[in-house]
Amino acid sequence: MMTYDVIVLGGGAAGFFAALAAKRAHPDAKVAILEKTAVLLSKVRVSGGGRCNVTHACFDPTLLVKNYPRGSKELIGPFHRFGPQQTVEWFQERGVELKTEDDGRMFPITDNSETIIDCLVKEAKKLGVEIFFRERIETIEKTENGFTLVGRENSIFQANKLILATGSQADGFAFAKHLGHTIQEPVPSLFTFNVPNSPLHELSGISFESVQIALKGSSFSQTGPLLITHFGFSGPAALKLSAFAARPLNEKNYEVELLIDWLPHLSLEKVHQILLSLKQKSPQKSLFSENPFHLPKRFWKLKLGPIDEKKLNDISLKELNTLSQQLHQDPYQVKGKTTHKEEFVTCGGINLKEVNFKTMESKLCPGLYFAGEILDIDGITGGFNFQNAWTTGFIAGSS
Repeated sequence: MMTYDVIVLGGGAAGFFAALAAKRAHPDAKVAILEKTAVLLSKVRVSGGGRCNVTHACFDPTLLVKNYPRGSKELIGPFHRFGPQQTVEWFQERGVELKTEDDGRMFPITDNSETIIDCLVKEAKKLGVEIFFRERIETIEKTENGFTLVGRENSIFQANKLILATGSQADGFAFAKHLGHTIQEPVPSLFTFNVPNSPLHELSGISFESVQIALKGSSFSQTGPLLITHFGFSGPAALKLSAFAARPLNEKNYEVELLIDWLPHLSLEKVHQILLSLKQKSPQKSLFSENPFHLPKRFWKLKLGPIDEKKLNDISLKELNTLSQQLHQDPYQVKGKTTHKEEFVTCGGINLKEVNFKTMESKLCPGLYFAGEILDIDGITGGFNFQNAWTTGFIAGSS
């Protein structure tokens, strides 16, 4: 039997950071990470197309939490204690400089996720954190002095304190449930929409800087960049909508109607007024050549349909009215979803009411702590999920 003061289950971003924080706060403590695969920090490696989107340059906790569909209220306190500013400083102190891109995402200046992995592994070696690979734990039991963990190969570990940082893995949820916790059922978050019968398929690759995309019959809507793809819709607006409406979308089995407002900065009346005034001002010109809203040409041509080459004088008021309506509430039938690259995120996990966010300790099982995606917390794309991992890992380990 191997005995440790702290055992961290899971060698991802949250688990690693928790182990480092525990060892830094208590240098004499025996700390170990148990990773069930042969690879550490796999999500760090693929994040941001292999560049690692470490965090986001949003340094005000009250603004930062708005990027979390679940967990926003609970994270305010933790972000005041260890937020993006502290993350930047932590890596800086260890020789890793981060840069901020135009959209606020922060990456290592090397544009290589291995820089982040090397930094974390080096720190673990320096502090003396033990790491076990291919250590598949089968059972965890609460004992008088802590926890007993039994592995598949009959390895036995004893821990005074246990940190579960197993991400959205089913075994992690099963352990938490066995130790008394409630699990909010995990469902996908951060995905793109499949629209098999979309008339826009031929426009694949065209993007818009700002549209509003809404779930019909609900209060869920997002405004931002949208990308037309060969299967439907992607881009920040679609991904944000998928995150905030993750549960309703799952309940409807991803068969919903989306309404797209292609001109969210203009009211329906204003759009109609612009078209009418153009008809009066340039009656001999075609609506296609005028393109008053500066929409992508191929998209504009498709939207105009049979009236694209008509002179404005020959377009009826009814046709202009129909066009105005279509530019504001354009319906698309979604049938299914597609995972966003390798950066698969779920919503669901440990019920947040059962966790003390000052320490990340379980309110139901003393000595048990949580960090990262095992909690019912998820952020939108842009470095927010990693920031949750660093923050909750730091607090769990320090506590």
